[in-house]
Amino acid sequence: MPYRAPVADIRFLLDHVAGFPELAATARFAEATPDLTAAILDGAGRLCEEVMAPLQRVGDLHPARLENGIVRTPPGFAEGWRAIAEGGWIGLAAPTRHGGMGLPQTLAMAVTEMMSGACLALQIAPLLTQGQIEALSHHASDALKALYLPKLISGEWSGTMNLTEPQAGSDVGAVRTVAVPKGDGTYAITGQKIFISWADSEFIGNVVHLVLARLPDAPPGTRGISLFLVPRNIPDASGDPGARNSLRVVSLEHKLGLHGSPTAMMDYDGATGWLVGEPHRGMAAMFTMMNNARLGVGMQGIGVAEAAFQQALAYARERRQGATPQGEAIIGHADIRRMLAAMRAEIFAARAIALSCAVAIDMADATGQTDWAARAAFLTPIAKAYGTDTGVEVASAAIQVHGGMGFVEQTGAAQYLRDVRVTPIYEGTNGIQALDLVGRKLTDGGEAAWRLLEEIEQGAEAARALLPDLAGDVWAAAETLRETTEWMLTQGQTDRFAGAVPFLRAWARVLGGHVHLAAARAEGGAGPRTALARVFVARLLPEHAALLAQARAGGAGLYALSDDDLAA
Repeated sequence: MPYRAPVADIRFLLDHVAGFPELAATARFAEATPDLTAAILDGAGRLCEEVMAPLQRVGDLHPARLENGIVRTPPGFAEGWRAIAEGGWIGLAAPTRHGGMGLPQTLAMAVTEMMSGACLALQIAPLLTQGQIEALSHHASDALKALYLPKLISGEWSGTMNLTEPQAGSDVGAVRTVAVPKGDGTYAITGQKIFISWADSEFIGNVVHLVLARLPDAPPGTRGISLFLVPRNIPDASGDPGARNSLRVVSLEHKLGLHGSPTAMMDYDGATGWLVGEPHRGMAAMFTMMNNARLGVGMQGIGVAEAAFQQALAYARERRQGATPQGEAIIGHADIRRMLAAMRAEIFAARAIALSCAVAIDMADATGQTDWAARAAFLTPIAKAYGTDTGVEVASAAIQVHGGMGFVEQTGAAQYLRDVRVTPIYEGTNGIQALDLVGRKLTDGGEAAWRLLEEIEQGAEAARALLPDLAGDVWAAAETLRETTEWMLTQGQTDRFAGAVPFLRAWARVLGGHVHLAAARAEGGAGPRTALARVFVARLLPEHAALLAQARAGGAGLYALSDDDLAA
């Protein structure tokens, strides 16, 4: 079945669940009218269906490769990139003064989801470029902005993130790449970086790397890291790509999936770079890029989940087998129906949570109110982790729906699982997202959490007359979550961290019940979204109780097992 962009679901959630009308009512985003929003989503949907989706299997079967120092990408990827660039999709939320459209990040995230469902391997390139645009917009000098932002926004050039080194993965403070002042305002960057997505390609005019490195006087740890802009080709006096910089792609990784996306080891040998932001403040600058990138990765997971679900649904409606009444497709089998319904309910909940997070980011920008910023910060790790976990779980269930044919590469079902499996790992593993939730995101004494819980309970109270059973279950789940959040605030670091992942997952479950209830209420309590809400609340929401029991188990039991006990 060809990929179909979920435009209708996205528009419903924006209008009735995520709060987009409130955002469009602000002066900052007054241009995001219903007509323009519809045009943006419809246009992006056509691009995804007609241009990007046909490249999905091509990228898997014809991987990116390194030939004589040149990165060659799959057939059609160059044309796909040009269609993305020429349509203005890279600059959707970028500043207007540098050629962007200045529209809400929420719309950009919705487009990210659709592009990811169509062809994740290609979508990674514009997502990284958008992140770099954001970092430069906030932290670069005016001269760097004037030279680089128009090229990045137009898609003439692309951008990357260079954080990871062989000895410095999640522990970014262990970075060893050095930056030595050259005396002319530039720096000589020397070191190696690994896992650099879209580090180069034969069809992009210039690739601009954002590189974390240490100045000679840098203090140890993350406090000593600075951020540098290092282009593949140094721009000449006219701003065009000039001489090749002293950097190179050493090799491309052979990966489980995402074969069409080149992932490189990079070597910098005294490459010329420019400081972005203040010395030793590189992590602050990079996190400007990474926070929205984390939400974008959550959207990637949701997009792949949607595509995998669509293929599984089509297969289940066509496949006939003896376990069902004669001549009936396997979708009539209760277990197949259970899997498909759960997949659909998970995708709906993850999408709603992610779009709600995006609206909070935009509302913080539009209003300057700290409550919106705190809400966005609290929802970001949940949206990233739940979105990507949903991608993996739905892609795996899609293989199960296919049965043996799912394990056979010719159907393409396995590719979704192979491609999406990295999303719970990169941009901060989902374990790190959970540590962030129980750590930094509770340092306000739980204020952001209490506001969300109050909203969930108010939503349940408002729905009691129309949907008493669903509303009661959601309200009760929120109360249980409130109790465990209170418990978390009294615990030491070890016990918090030991329960962090189930705690985050429980938040996703309860928020999922909340958004499904809101959708059912908006529908009037009868219809397909109400039926889907009943699936989530009856079959998936109850998991919150077991998750919260795990969250409160503490760390003693984990550490009672020694290293040798685990190896026995």
